[in-house]
Amino acid sequence: MSAAEKKPVKIVETILRDAHQSLIATRMPTEVMLPILSKLDQVGYYALECWGGATFDTCLRFLHEDPWERLRKIREGCPNTKLQMLFRGQNILGYRPYADDVVEYFVQRSVANGIDIIRIFDCLNDLRNLQTAVSAANKEKCHAQVALSYTLGDAYTLEYWTNIAKRIEEMGADSICIKDMAGLLVPYESEKLITAMKEATKLPIEIHTHYTSGCASMTLMKCVEAGADIIDTAISPFAMGTSQPATEVMVQTFKGTPYDTGLDLELLAEIADYFREYRDECLKTGLLNPKNLGVDIKTLLYQVPGGMLSNLTSQLKDLHAEDKYYEVLKEVPNVRNDLGQCPLVTPSSQIVGSQAVMNVIQGERYKVATKETKDMLAGKYGATVMPFNEEVRKKVIGDVEPITCRPADLIPPELDQLNKEVEPYKKQEEDVLSYALFPQVSMDYFKYRDAQQTGIDANLFDMTNTAYPV
Repeated sequence: MSAAEKKPVKIVETILRDAHQSLIATRMPTEVMLPILSKLDQVGYYALECWGGATFDTCLRFLHEDPWERLRKIREGCPNTKLQMLFRGQNILGYRPYADDVVEYFVQRSVANGIDIIRIFDCLNDLRNLQTAVSAANKEKCHAQVALSYTLGDAYTLEYWTNIAKRIEEMGADSICIKDMAGLLVPYESEKLITAMKEATKLPIEIHTHYTSGCASMTLMKCVEAGADIIDTAISPFAMGTSQPATEVMVQTFKGTPYDTGLDLELLAEIADYFREYRDECLKTGLLNPKNLGVDIKTLLYQVPGGMLSNLTSQLKDLHAEDKYYEVLKEVPNVRNDLGQCPLVTPSSQIVGSQAVMNVIQGERYKVATKETKDMLAGKYGATVMPFNEEVRKKVIGDVEPITCRPADLIPPELDQLNKEVEPYKKQEEDVLSYALFPQVSMDYFKYRDAQQTGIDANLFDMTNTAYPV
């Protein structure tokens, strides 16, 4: 590539969302973000990923914050930079499919509160579960990015990825993201993938990967050389390990090349200094486990994302069965194959992981099946790329015929009823959406919010009375 053919790679900074979601379970409060927003806004990032994913649940459940207010404050503090969110397709930011009217309204209010780019994914890569959100983003003149959950398996050939890329272009998406949540995308394979996808589609391609397996920086480099347009990185104090490659490292890597980002390393160093203090505080309090900063080769052996590994460890500890860890890891790929070789990302990762634990603890495979496993085998999460293990399906759900339609087609409109239920507690339009996703947690938060406003001791309110994976 000659100097005349410069193609600066664009950077999406993840420090305000996935970086701290991956390393400290999404526990960074808004007050930590606010003082550095003006600096982040000066960098010239393509976008700041700052919302969605687990941030919504964690704000309400653990940080006693309104996620909508967080978004508005970030928008105010970063007037010059695009804001990006992660959106779980028909599941929005929750753990079940919602009716189309709820999905459409959530997109509308997200854009109204400051979101410019919505990254939309489905845990099964079932595009039927993405169309409503993509169309809603198109209607709101918001950039609709479809993210493909990257995984390995017999079905996931180059032909699979290129064919689905063409379909994404046809459905009205503005760009494609390869979402490598487990760090499975190794350098030379990534080069082949991006080369093939650039031939298949004219849409910009973004790469999102995690450092869990130790390959991510090399993978990003090969992707950019193969034609990737945008990469996701995290400012260095919250980079690497289960997070993304360091922003400064990738900026320096491409400096003086046709892919030079043009970003100012001195400004990035100032931002890193700010977050380094917070990182050190998190290490002292135990919020950041040093193990999360290392490389785990089991990622490549078992294809298990870092967050899923920690969930498995926690489940086994609660069951006093920590000695079964490696048995469970070996069982994960078996359950995944039984469930149609699904990618492992929220919520499929929790479904597969919990069922693997159950199979090992019970000493008999599928002697006990979780409700979510039954729903998956009944088609309630959508279509998998490979058929279910028929023997397992019959054992778990008997003669129940799996649905073949888009799951949301069976869900009647929900918004009117949700509005009626939340009306006594409603202080803003968006409250109905918080309630739709997390009813009990939102009600607890609304009571806490009222208590703060009326001078009652807000600490009397228990905000963590239910457990969801975050």
